[in-house]
Amino acid sequence: MGAAGVTGERPDTELAVLAAGGDQAAFAELMTRHRPRLYAVCRRVTCHDQDAQEALQETMILAWKRLGEFDGRSAVGTWLYRVATNAAIDEVRRRKRAPEPAEEVPEPTPVRAADGGVIARMDVDRALAQLPPQYRAVVVLREICDLSYTEIAELRDIPVQTVKSQLSRGRQALVELLTDRPAVRSA
Repeated sequence: MGAAGVTGERPDTELAVLAAGGDQAAFAELMTRHRPRLYAVCRRVTCHDQDAQEALQETMILAWKRLGEFDGRSAVGTWLYRVATNAAIDEVRRRKRAPEPAEEVPEPTPVRAADGGVIARMDVDRALAQLPPQYRAVVVLREICDLSYTEIAELRDIPVQTVKSQLSRGRQALVELLTDRPAVRSA
């Protein structure tokens, strides 16, 4: 996510330096490149389309204001994940409402086998919406964004052990929510 993927594209670090210096075109290119994944993080953390859009807007505003603070210790994309995750959690707290899926989805009529993945994803989204925001954020960053424990710890500004604990609790809660029964705990 940090390096340019197509020949001729400028690397994220170059765009970040230019944007930090006030180059709006460089910032626009950086946001265009990362917007889909940033929105995905916001959507998964807020579990609500409108809140995700608000969090994404806040992410872009904060990124523009704070790019000068980016120190290069992580990839630009990783730094942007941190901004997006925090903005999404703040949006959930600001709304002071339990997150919910984007729309009420009617019970499916007979489902073709190919639609099973869609139904399963909707079930996971509903279960994610019921997790506390800090667990949801860690689960999304690990399972959806495929970040390492260390990257998540840096993003969330928490110890790696706390990441592992929150991830374990989040996963356990998901199992319970998805199976309607308590997860089996191993000794």
